[in-house]
Amino acid sequence: MVVTATLLVVENEAAIVTLVQIALERHGYLVLTAASGSEALSLAASHQGPIDLLITDVVMPDLRGPELARRLVAERPGMPTLFMSGYMDDALEEAASMLPVPVNFIQKPFSPSTLTAKVREMLERQRGSRVEHT
Repeated sequence: MVVTATLLVVENEAAIVTLVQIALERHGYLVLTAASGSEALSLAASHQGPIDLLITDVVMPDLRGPELARRLVAERPGMPTLFMSGYMDDALEEAASMLPVPVNFIQKPFSPSTLTAKVREMLERQRGSRVEHT
């Protein structure tokens, strides 16, 4: 299977990480995972290739998703962000207005098909429909 994009998934609940990783890898994505914002920053700094999309939980113990996204987008301009959360958060709306890239939100719980459709839509929009359909 051809890898169509590299995704960074940041989530502190292992079961959700596993579900997300399996769903996305089945569609040909390379999935990098981190259990915290600080781990994600280290992983992104050491990853040599592009990261096409950040998928992050909004609320995490060490670094909230919006702040993580702000820092990563500063290092990797243009990288879109998909926030995951069980609830809509005022801090997310505020952060979205400050980020210079597309920000999207997916409500937990979500199905694997809903997630993969959202990811494909975001990547196609980002790349002008150059992502392969699987």
